[in-house]
Amino acid sequence: MAKSKTKDLYYSVWSTSWGPVGAVMSKNGLTRFALPHYIMEDLDDLLAWEHKGAKRDDKPFKELTKLSRAYFSGKKPDFSDIACDIPPETQFSSKVWRACREIPYGKTMSYSQIALAIKSEDGARAVAGALSRNPIPLVIPCHRVTYADGTPGGFSAPGGVNLKAKMLTLEFS
Repeated sequence: MAKSKTKDLYYSVWSTSWGPVGAVMSKNGLTRFALPHYIMEDLDDLLAWEHKGAKRDDKPFKELTKLSRAYFSGKKPDFSDIACDIPPETQFSSKVWRACREIPYGKTMSYSQIALAIKSEDGARAVAGALSRNPIPLVIPCHRVTYADGTPGGFSAPGGVNLKAKMLTLEFS
C-alpha cells in the first residue's frame, strides 16, 4: 500500500454479525481492513498501534460499515465503489490485487487464472504470495482465489483457511 502521512490516516472499528471488524483509510482510500477475529477493544488498540498518529473517526467508514455488515449477514453487497489506496499498477502485487477486485460475489478464480489475467502465465505461486500480503481482505476479495481443483488454498488473515472456507460457504449458500 502507498505510504501516507499519519495525519492523513483515519481508522474505525465496528461490529458485524461475525464479530468486530476495522479499517484504516488514507485520503486516497482504504489501506487496511481487519476481518472478524478480534475483541473490539483489542482491534481498536491494534489499529491505533499499527498506524501511529491515525485518528479514530467513524464518519469516513459509513458506507464500508454498511456493506461489511450486509456481507456478514449473508447479503451480496458490492464493494467496487470503495476506493482502495493501492500502489501503482507497475507493481506485481498491485496487478494481482486489481485483478482480484474483479472477482464477483459467489465466484472464484484460481491462482493460475489470476496469473493469466495479469499476463504472468507461470506466476501462480507469485500470485499466492501477493495475496498473502493483501492488507484489504473482503474489499479485495482474496478469499475468492482458490487452488485449480477448487479447494480453498491458503489464507493469511487471522482465522486462516477456516475463515476463508466460512466466507466461501456464506457466498455459495
